[in-house]
Amino acid sequence: FFFQAEDGIRDKLVTGVQTCALPISASDKLRAAIARRHGVAHDCVFVGNGSDEVLAHVFMALLKHDAPVLFPDITYSFYPVYCALHGVTYETVPLTDEFAIDVNDYLKPNGGIIFPNPNAPTGREVPQADIERLLQANPGSVVVVDEAYVAFGGTSCVPLTSKYPQLLVTHTLSKSHALAGLRVGYAIGQPALIEGLNRVKDSFNSYPLDRFAQAGAAVAVEEEAYFNELCRKVARTRERLTGQLKELGFEVLPSVANFVFARFPGRDGAEIAAKLRERSIIVRHFRNPPRVSPYLRITIGTDEQCAGLADALQEIVYTNKNK
Repeated sequence: FFFQAEDGIRDKLVTGVQTCALPISASDKLRAAIARRHGVAHDCVFVGNGSDEVLAHVFMALLKHDAPVLFPDITYSFYPVYCALHGVTYETVPLTDEFAIDVNDYLKPNGGIIFPNPNAPTGREVPQADIERLLQANPGSVVVVDEAYVAFGGTSCVPLTSKYPQLLVTHTLSKSHALAGLRVGYAIGQPALIEGLNRVKDSFNSYPLDRFAQAGAAVAVEEEAYFNELCRKVARTRERLTGQLKELGFEVLPSVANFVFARFPGRDGAEIAAKLRERSIIVRHFRNPPRVSPYLRITIGTDEQCAGLADALQEIVYTNKNK
């Protein structure tokens, strides 16, 4: 983001770092920038060292109850890890045959609900109307919507936080802002939820974001036009790649993330992934659960990289040479 940014953006970053002394534990300037970006109050924002740290605090502070927390059976792999770390009881909810999240399956007693939207690794989005229906039917426990990939074409639930006190929305700068090295994540919700997160953080892990991360993240959040153009570019390339894959005979799930989930009928996903690796093209393959094993999760690169992928896949699936 920074090295490709215009000179004016880089100047803001340098100024932000130079004027920031020791890390400020409250991250007030960053929280203020996030609040302005999303049109919420300052005390509705919680920040952490990456969204993984934010989510860890969420599981400890908000999701540890007698009833199980609910999340999809095919989703972000760290959710069960957090549950094991913090002694949280959980229950996985199967995706539909079309690999979608059906909110009707979550309308039962629970100690909290969490899911990514769009989901990973499928890229499928839950419509906002369905999420609001879930919130209306689930007033007694926290619902966490993990929006790590929402900027690439999804609809954010942040506006719903003002209406539903049990809703918490998490974001990361690692994906859409391409700032994984800064380790900045945040959550937005009503003050009572944010206070709960702050209590856990201050009690068990009081380490603030470092000064470079605070200054850099604030600049990135404020550069909305530049950010939106980058996300639109990724979305255009995603649609182009989806078309190329379908022309080759792949089945591609509808995605609003910066990746697609695709399979070639009758071919083993692990085999295709291995043959791509022989060509120095790396894609994600999941062996478990078994019903996702035919699929590849393909991250969107440049147009040239995606064209190279399509050429390699055509050779792999339509020739016997496979070299």
